[in-house]
Amino acid sequence: MKLITEVSLSPCPFRMDLRSPVLLTGSCFTQNIGSMLERYLFPVCINPFGVTYNPLSVKKGLEALVNREAYSEKDLDQYNDLWFSFDHYTGFSSPVREKALKGINGSFLEAKEFMHRARYLVITWGTAWIYRYKPTGEIVCNCHKIPASRFIRSRLTTEQILQEYRLILPLIFEHNPDLKIILTVSPVRHWKDGAHGNQLSKSILLLAIDELVSLFPEELYYFPSYEIVMDELRDYRFYERDMLHTNALATRYIWEKFIDVMLSGESRKIIQDLEPLLNLIEHRPLKTEGEAFRKMIINRDRKLREMKERYPFLAWQNLK
Repeated sequence: MKLITEVSLSPCPFRMDLRSPVLLTGSCFTQNIGSMLERYLFPVCINPFGVTYNPLSVKKGLEALVNREAYSEKDLDQYNDLWFSFDHYTGFSSPVREKALKGINGSFLEAKEFMHRARYLVITWGTAWIYRYKPTGEIVCNCHKIPASRFIRSRLTTEQILQEYRLILPLIFEHNPDLKIILTVSPVRHWKDGAHGNQLSKSILLLAIDELVSLFPEELYYFPSYEIVMDELRDYRFYERDMLHTNALATRYIWEKFIDVMLSGESRKIIQDLEPLLNLIEHRPLKTEGEAFRKMIINRDRKLREMKERYPFLAWQNLK
């Protein structure tokens, strides 16, 4: 007897490889999957604009990576003594304008170069709700704690999303013809809209993705992270204390599903080989002296040398 309703994963028309650069952008779920890819030494670039929730802000970032050369001081705003960009999340903000701009352009230029050679792009949408800044009418990535009265909040329609992505996707593929895109919807529920409001928002995202995949069946693939959490991980042991955000156990579960359908057999074998070494590197012993600790360090360094010799193409610089 099955004790869960298992989500069926459709075949993917392409397979990711540990040699292939992966660019990830979107909600905090993108951060979770990106961190797992980084742990297993994929060449990755994760959320160069910071966490981005709505499809049009994600689209704006992708468009900038293709068309923009850099950000300038005129792209910054100031509120409560902090300089920031409405295209970026709060982690780039600074009381020093030059520092904010330096951080923004450092991340942007790295991602722009990465975009040229990326083989996979993972996009995660979190919500269909957007905020427009009243003075300019622009859709913002983050409100930067500016009073809500200065924004107009509205919910995107499926057609609005499709209209924008029908324009940006051909531009992206012209920029990088070898790129493949994995679309996901964040399983994190936006509870301030209520249970029904959250479902409406997620449904709009899912309908838009379904249409885009049908338009670009060879280049796009939908990975059902939202459905896996809603249907397979119903137990609250898979959630953080707020009972909304998924925890490390859920991320690991989704990761196992992800690699099963997305990764080549060779890459899954390499990940299996890496696991003992990564566990040794991540181990934090209670005592950092004595014979046991010395042997552990010798064993770890030996395994590291062996793995570097066996897989020299891995992104070893990702090791923390």
